[in-house]
Amino acid sequence: MDDRSVEKRSYNMSQIKSKNTKPEELVCKFLFSHGFRYRKNVNKLPGKPDIVLAKYRAVIFVNGCFWHMHGCSRSVVPKSNREYWIPKLEKNVLNDSKNEDLLIEQGWNVIIVWECELEKQVRDDRLKRLIIQLKSNKGIYP
Repeated sequence: MDDRSVEKRSYNMSQIKSKNTKPEELVCKFLFSHGFRYRKNVNKLPGKPDIVLAKYRAVIFVNGCFWHMHGCSRSVVPKSNREYWIPKLEKNVLNDSKNEDLLIEQGWNVIIVWECELEKQVRDDRLKRLIIQLKSNKGIYP
């Protein structure tokens, strides 16, 4: 059972942003400080990638672990209203896969950065790997 009222839960969910999130901004600031130039939320590409680096033919998705069912401790399905949440989250994962396939078909290098990879204790390593992925043109999952 949910510990919040329907109104409170609705308000909380309405405050969740789909773009310009803190993890996304963290990655953008890091890339910019290292000389990378990019476009954000390019809606002409499948999946509307969070960050597009045309020079490197790379797109970066900064995914929330919950919304994209990463499988880490942050991606727990809510106990209440599971008949809504499970199909919703599974659809997100299916859309992610379809969009990734389309981008690869178009010659884009797809890189996924997970929200949990940006926690303080592992952030530096992940961001260093991101630069390596971009420079070596290997946009594979970490």
